[in-house]
Amino acid sequence: METYRTSVMLCGGTGCIAGGSLKLKKALDEEIKRRDLQKEVNVVLTGCNGFCAEGPVMTVYPDDIFYEKVTVADVPVIVEEHFIKGRPVGRLMYKEPVKKQTIPLMREIPFFSLQVLRALRNKGLIDAEKIDEYIARDGYQAAAKALTEMTSEQVVNEIKASGLRGRGGAGFPTGMKWEFCSKVKGEQKYILCNGDEGDPGAFMDRSVMEADPHVVLEGMIIGAKAIGANKGFIYVRAEYPLAVHRLQLAIAQAKEYGLLGNNIFGTGFNLDIEIYLGAGAFVCGEETALMRSLEGKRGMPRPRPPFPAVKGLWDCPTVLNNVETYANIPQIILNGADWYKTLGTEKSTGTKVFALSGAISNIGLIEVPMGIPLRKIIFDIGGGVPKGRKFKAVQLGGPSGGCIPEHLLDTPVTYEDIVQTGAIVGSGGMVVMNDLNCMVSVAKFFLEFTAEESCGKCPPCRVGTTLMLDLLTKITEGKGLETDIELLQDMSLDIIATSLCGLGQTAPNPVLTTIKYFRDEYESHIKEKWCKTGVCKELCTFYIDEEKCKACGACKRVCPQSAVAGEKKVAHRIDQSKCIQCRSCYEACKFDSVKIGPRSMRETVENITDQSALRDKMIETLAGKEE
Repeated sequence: METYRTSVMLCGGTGCIAGGSLKLKKALDEEIKRRDLQKEVNVVLTGCNGFCAEGPVMTVYPDDIFYEKVTVADVPVIVEEHFIKGRPVGRLMYKEPVKKQTIPLMREIPFFSLQVLRALRNKGLIDAEKIDEYIARDGYQAAAKALTEMTSEQVVNEIKASGLRGRGGAGFPTGMKWEFCSKVKGEQKYILCNGDEGDPGAFMDRSVMEADPHVVLEGMIIGAKAIGANKGFIYVRAEYPLAVHRLQLAIAQAKEYGLLGNNIFGTGFNLDIEIYLGAGAFVCGEETALMRSLEGKRGMPRPRPPFPAVKGLWDCPTVLNNVETYANIPQIILNGADWYKTLGTEKSTGTKVFALSGAISNIGLIEVPMGIPLRKIIFDIGGGVPKGRKFKAVQLGGPSGGCIPEHLLDTPVTYEDIVQTGAIVGSGGMVVMNDLNCMVSVAKFFLEFTAEESCGKCPPCRVGTTLMLDLLTKITEGKGLETDIELLQDMSLDIIATSLCGLGQTAPNPVLTTIKYFRDEYESHIKEKWCKTGVCKELCTFYIDEEKCKACGACKRVCPQSAVAGEKKVAHRIDQSKCIQCRSCYEACKFDSVKIGPRSMRETVENITDQSALRDKMIETLAGKEE
């Protein structure tokens, strides 16, 4: 086996590939060859590193140096300075947003150091397309243990004892699901993997499948042993071509090594796994809809009971878990349930993978112990809200989740505590919002998604979400009535109580939580016809306060319509006939001189040319609005 003085782990996840990591790999290989360093430096294309917004990223071992936003032009400098002279290139290393001069090693960067990796233990460390690298990190040892040393009942009991709950959204105990299916008699049973994540802002399962596809296969082998299945399917959305490619390679390699197919490990146990490409329907994340889709039918949920453990795919006993759930299984079998429970809480054990996105400094993929406070995730790991904006809310649980306000940020991330806020842990999407977000518009955005993705089978979901969306649209257009808030709440409770599946049962959550925590914004939209964040274009007007305006020209430079007029050292003004309420000037101004008024004041802004008179009129009008 070859050994190298330096190993470069270059991120080859979807995000970094989009940023040019394949070109970067080629440039590194060529430069290393040109400098005759092939026997000293090895470049490995890994899966997702996790620090997605900083890509392309790479880590140099054993130095533990983390480089971000690397370009092909940087390659000669890195090779010359770092690989040859041993002097890391400081300008490419991560710098703390607050401490600009701090250049830490990778293990010292809070984004990495505050995580605990179990499901993601191999991320950024192995070539996902080489089975030997997975095996070198204890890969398939848990499967060997389960098949050669344990009975099916022992496997089930170990998973039950671990307290592992399904990471796909509902949080149902995994061991209990396996136990139900193991006790059902049937000549044919199926083990399924749900890789069809469809939440906006979610990329947890995709990253696992891209970075560590063999861990999914190993988890499924153990699950198949537990329930007595000999056939498995991985349901992946076709929009994940890299994940599909690496899963296909992994299956072929596992078959070649005798880890899939007939008589695995000489035990007489057989298992065949296939990949099925989904068309991207959100509702197919629901287990019975996914199974109907696998059967070649329209993906629509069916009533339960009977549950899939009794009557699932092609009416046979079936177990379905998501990618992250399977990624936890090998470590539990290898190290034991007690080891797994050393992290987390009594009822929410282990770790959870989240996709951090939105208005946050460190966008990316993280894994943290269950029970960690939301505040620690957002401000310590995520780096807080950038550009001097204020935190407003975090959407947890995807479009079926809820918006959690600032005063609840000390809530522990457990299934029980998050539900108490009105949100859900869900599959792990975490979208951070700042003070520029309109919460009525946020609720409308997520409801648009769920209404569009409803399969239409049951009227409460099909009709109810559409009617709620119509109400929210009216409110954002300034046509809402004071009774609409209570009507939205009543309809939400009815839809939750009567919908057939989880899509309808959770679709109203964004509406309920935004009304609960941000009711004043709904009232402002309805009573004052005013969106104070400037998001709802029918309910806002932008103007410039001359006393605060520094005439720096920042607003003028970013305006796409040339609606901002003004010379140097002269207070600027917005031409209302050209303004499209895009908020570019508002976000660009560093002096708080660009203001947002209600739409009704637009005529006032247009007709008053004297800036002092305009300011007085605005103060008078806004004071009346606030009262």
